Amino acid sequence: MNQHATIEKLREGDTALFDDVVNRWQDMVYNTAISIVQNEQDAEDITQDVFIKLHESLASFRGEALLSTWLYRVTINKSLDHEKKKNRQKRGGYIKSIFTTYEGLVHFEHPGALTENKEKAVILFQALKKLPDSQRIAFILHKIEGRSYNEIASIMENSLMAVESLLARAKRNMRKTLINWYEKNNE
Repeated sequence: MNQHATIEKLREGDTALFDDVVNRWQDMVYNTAISIVQNEQDAEDITQDVFIKLHESLASFRGEALLSTWLYRVTINKSLDHEKKKNRQKRGGYIKSIFTTYEGLVHFEHPGALTENKEKAVILFQALKKLPDSQRIAFILHKIEGRSYNEIASIMENSLMAVESLLARAKRNMRKTLINWYEKNNE
Protein backbone atom coordinates (compact mmCIF):
# COMPACT_ATOMS: atom_id res chain seq x y z
CA MET A 1 0.00 0.00 0.00
CA ASN A 2 1.45 3.38 -0.96
CA GLN A 3 1.73 6.28 1.43
CA HIS A 4 -1.33 8.15 0.15
CA ALA A 5 -3.52 5.04 0.53
CA THR A 6 -2.09 4.45 4.00
CA ILE A 7 -2.85 8.02 5.06
CA GLU A 8 -6.40 7.78 3.68
CA LYS A 9 -7.06 4.54 5.59
CA LEU A 10 -5.63 6.10 8.74
CA ARG A 11 -7.90 9.13 8.27
CA GLU A 12 -10.84 6.75 7.97
CA GLY A 13 -9.97 5.40 11.41
CA ASP A 14 -8.27 2.10 10.57
CA THR A 15 -6.93 1.34 14.06
CA ALA A 16 -5.19 -1.88 13.03
CA LEU A 17 -3.24 0.03 10.39
CA PHE A 18 -2.38 2.73 12.93
CA ASP A 19 -1.06 0.01 15.25
CA ASP A 20 1.03 -1.31 12.35
CA VAL A 21 2.44 2.17 11.69
CA VAL A 22 3.32 2.56 15.36
CA ASN A 23 4.96 -0.88 15.46
CA ARG A 24 6.92 -0.15 12.30
CA TRP A 25 8.26 3.26 13.36
CA GLN A 26 8.37 3.27 17.17
CA ASP A 27 11.95 2.00 17.42
CA MET A 28 13.17 4.69 15.02
CA VAL A 29 11.30 7.39 16.93
CA TYR A 30 12.57 6.13 20.31
CA ASN A 31 16.18 5.74 19.12
CA THR A 32 16.18 9.26 17.69
CA ALA A 33 14.62 10.71 20.82
CA ILE A 34 17.01 8.95 23.21
CA SER A 35 19.98 10.03 21.11
CA ILE A 36 18.89 13.63 21.66
CA VAL A 37 17.48 13.71 25.21
CA GLN A 38 19.68 10.93 26.62
CA ASN A 39 17.09 9.79 29.13
CA GLU A 40 15.06 6.60 28.71
CA GLN A 41 11.84 7.79 30.38
CA ASP A 42 11.91 11.09 28.48
CA ALA A 43 12.49 9.23 25.19
CA GLU A 44 9.52 6.95 25.94
CA ASP A 45 7.32 9.98 26.68
CA ILE A 46 8.46 11.72 23.49
CA THR A 47 7.79 8.55 21.47
CA GLN A 48 4.25 8.45 22.80
CA ASP A 49 3.81 12.18 22.09
CA VAL A 50 5.01 11.73 18.50
CA PHE A 51 2.37 9.09 17.76
CA ILE A 52 -0.33 11.12 19.49
CA LYS A 53 0.70 14.05 17.27
CA LEU A 54 0.54 11.76 14.21
CA HIS A 55 -2.97 10.66 15.13
CA GLU A 56 -4.09 14.25 15.76
CA SER A 57 -2.47 15.52 12.55
CA LEU A 58 -3.79 12.97 10.09
CA ALA A 59 -6.52 15.27 8.81
CA SER A 60 -4.01 17.99 7.95
CA PHE A 61 -1.14 15.76 6.77
CA ARG A 62 -0.50 16.83 3.17
CA GLY A 63 1.84 14.02 2.23
CA GLU A 64 4.46 16.36 0.75
CA ALA A 65 7.13 14.45 2.68
CA LEU A 66 7.42 10.77 3.41
CA LEU A 67 5.76 9.68 6.62
CA SER A 68 9.18 8.64 7.97
CA THR A 69 10.57 12.11 7.21
CA TRP A 70 7.62 13.72 8.99
CA LEU A 71 8.10 11.40 11.99
CA TYR A 72 11.80 12.31 12.18
CA ARG A 73 10.94 16.03 12.08
CA VAL A 74 8.32 15.73 14.80
CA THR A 75 10.62 13.56 16.95
CA ILE A 76 13.51 16.01 16.60
CA ASN A 77 11.31 19.02 17.36
CA LYS A 78 9.66 17.38 20.37
CA SER A 79 13.05 16.23 21.67
CA LEU A 80 14.64 19.66 21.32
CA ASP A 81 11.59 21.33 22.87
CA HIS A 82 11.79 18.86 25.75
CA GLU A 83 15.45 19.71 26.32
CA LYS A 84 14.74 23.45 26.29
CA LYS A 85 11.92 23.01 28.78
CA LYS A 86 14.08 20.84 31.02
CA ASN A 87 16.94 23.36 30.87
CA ARG A 88 14.59 26.20 31.84
CA GLN A 89 13.37 24.16 34.80
CA LYS A 90 16.90 23.32 35.90
CA ARG A 91 18.00 26.95 35.69
CA GLY A 92 14.98 27.95 37.72
CA GLY A 93 15.85 25.42 40.39
CA TYR A 94 12.57 23.55 40.13
CA ILE A 95 14.00 20.08 39.70
CA LYS A 96 17.09 18.22 40.71
CA SER A 97 19.11 16.38 38.11
CA ILE A 98 17.21 13.27 37.06
CA PHE A 99 20.32 11.65 35.62
CA THR A 100 22.63 9.32 37.44
CA THR A 101 26.25 10.05 36.75
CA TYR A 102 29.20 7.88 35.99
CA GLU A 103 32.42 9.74 36.73
CA GLY A 104 30.69 13.02 36.02
CA LEU A 105 29.04 11.84 32.80
CA VAL A 106 25.35 11.43 32.05
CA HIS A 107 24.47 7.75 31.96
CA PHE A 108 21.63 6.14 30.03
CA GLU A 109 21.18 2.99 28.00
CA HIS A 110 21.12 3.58 24.26
CA PRO A 111 19.68 0.53 22.48
CA GLY A 112 22.32 0.70 19.74
CA ALA A 113 25.33 0.54 22.09
CA LEU A 114 26.86 -2.87 22.64
CA THR A 115 27.37 -3.90 26.25
CA GLU A 116 31.15 -3.74 25.98
CA ASN A 117 30.92 -0.23 24.52
CA LYS A 118 28.54 1.31 27.08
CA GLU A 119 31.23 3.46 28.73
CA LYS A 120 32.43 4.73 25.35
CA ALA A 121 28.83 5.44 24.34
CA VAL A 122 28.35 7.55 27.48
CA ILE A 123 31.41 9.62 26.55
CA LEU A 124 30.27 9.95 22.93
CA PHE A 125 26.77 11.08 23.87
CA GLN A 126 28.12 13.57 26.40
CA ALA A 127 30.30 15.04 23.63
CA LEU A 128 27.23 15.17 21.36
CA LYS A 129 25.42 17.30 23.97
CA LYS A 130 28.07 19.99 23.48
CA LEU A 131 27.34 20.42 19.76
CA PRO A 132 24.96 23.10 18.50
CA ASP A 133 21.52 21.57 17.85
CA SER A 134 21.75 21.57 14.05
CA GLN A 135 25.17 19.85 14.06
CA ARG A 136 24.02 17.36 16.70
CA ILE A 137 20.86 16.46 14.79
CA ALA A 138 22.75 16.01 11.50
CA PHE A 139 25.38 13.86 13.27
CA ILE A 140 22.75 11.70 15.01
CA LEU A 141 20.78 11.19 11.82
CA HIS A 142 23.87 10.22 9.84
CA LYS A 143 26.07 8.33 12.29
CA ILE A 144 23.49 6.79 14.62
CA GLU A 145 20.37 6.52 12.49
CA GLY A 146 22.27 5.73 9.28
CA ARG A 147 20.42 8.27 7.14
CA SER A 148 21.91 9.45 3.87
CA TYR A 149 22.86 13.08 3.28
CA ASN A 150 19.80 13.48 1.01
CA GLU A 151 17.47 12.07 3.68
CA ILE A 152 19.00 14.36 6.30
CA ALA A 153 18.55 17.35 3.98
CA SER A 154 14.88 16.45 3.60
CA ILE A 155 14.33 15.82 7.32
CA MET A 156 16.11 19.02 8.37
CA GLU A 157 14.68 20.99 5.44
CA ASN A 158 18.18 22.09 4.44
CA SER A 159 20.20 21.91 1.26
CA LEU A 160 22.61 19.06 0.64
CA MET A 161 25.53 21.49 0.94
CA ALA A 162 24.24 22.72 4.30
CA VAL A 163 24.07 19.13 5.58
CA GLU A 164 27.60 18.42 4.37
CA SER A 165 28.81 21.54 6.15
CA LEU A 166 26.94 20.68 9.36
CA LEU A 167 28.42 17.18 9.40
CA ALA A 168 31.95 18.43 8.73
CA ARG A 169 31.67 20.94 11.58
CA ALA A 170 30.09 18.35 13.87
CA LYS A 171 32.93 15.89 13.23
CA ARG A 172 35.54 18.58 13.82
CA ASN A 173 33.87 19.71 17.06
CA MET A 174 33.38 16.11 18.26
CA ARG A 175 37.04 15.38 17.58
CA LYS A 176 38.12 18.43 19.62
CA THR A 177 35.82 17.56 22.52
CA LEU A 178 36.86 13.91 22.60
CA ILE A 179 40.57 14.68 22.33
CA ASN A 180 40.26 17.16 25.22
CA TRP A 181 38.32 14.63 27.30
CA TYR A 182 40.81 11.82 26.69
CA GLU A 183 43.78 14.08 27.41
CA LYS A 184 42.19 15.26 30.66
CA ASN A 185 41.14 11.76 31.81
CA ASN A 186 44.21 9.80 30.76
CA GLU A 187 46.93 11.87 32.40
